[in-house]
Amino acid sequence: MRSVRNLLLGTAGLLGLWIGWGAYVSRTTERVPSEPLERFDGIEIRRYPRTVRAETTAPDTRTAFGRLFRYISGANERREDVAMTAPVAVRGTSIPMTAPVRTGPDGGDVTMAFYLPQAYTSETAPIPTDPTVRLVVDPPRTVAVRRFSWYATDERVDRERTRLLERLSRREFYPRGEPTLLQYNDPWTPPFMRTNEVEVELAGAPERVRREAP
Repeated sequence: MRSVRNLLLGTAGLLGLWIGWGAYVSRTTERVPSEPLERFDGIEIRRYPRTVRAETTAPDTRTAFGRLFRYISGANERREDVAMTAPVAVRGTSIPMTAPVRTGPDGGDVTMAFYLPQAYTSETAPIPTDPTVRLVVDPPRTVAVRRFSWYATDERVDRERTRLLERLSRREFYPRGEPTLLQYNDPWTPPFMRTNEVEVELAGAPERVRREAP
C-alpha cells in the first residue's frame, strides 16, 4: 500500500514539475509583438510590426533547427548569444509535432526561421557565420489566425487551416499566400498547455478593418 502511495506521490510530483516548466517557459519567452484588430468566429485579425528573423532552408526540421540554434548560441560574427522568441517559423511539407514553429507548404525542403528580439534591427542583428543562415526583414503585415491546442498533427493542422479559410471566405477576407502553422512552446511543454495557431496573411486588411470599425 505504501509503495502505491509513494508511486502516486512521485507521479504527481513529476506532473507538477512538468506543468511548472511549461508555465515558466510560457511566461519568460519573449513573443513577437502584435496588435489585435478584430475577432469573429474563432478568428483574430492581427497586425504585426516590422520584424527581423534568421532563416535557413534544409532537407528536414532537425537540420534547420540545429543551424538556427547554433546561430543564437554564438555562431555569428559577434559571437553573441541571442534570446529565443516565440513563435519560430517553418515552411515545408512536414509538420513537426514538438518544435515551436511556423509551418506552411514550400516544396520538399523545410524553411525555418527564428524571429529575433525586438531590440534588434536589420542593422544591429548579429551576422550569421554559417552561409546557409540568412537574415530576413518582414515588413509590417496583417494576418488572420485561428488558435488551437495539443500537438499539431498533420490532420489537426489541415482541419484548422480549412476552418480558417472557410470563415475568412464567408467574411470576404482575401488571403495572400498559403496558411502557415505557428507553435509557441518548447518540446517539453505538456500537450494540454501548448499553443498553436494557423495563420494567413491578408490582402488589403488594414484599410478594410478601418472601414468596418464602428
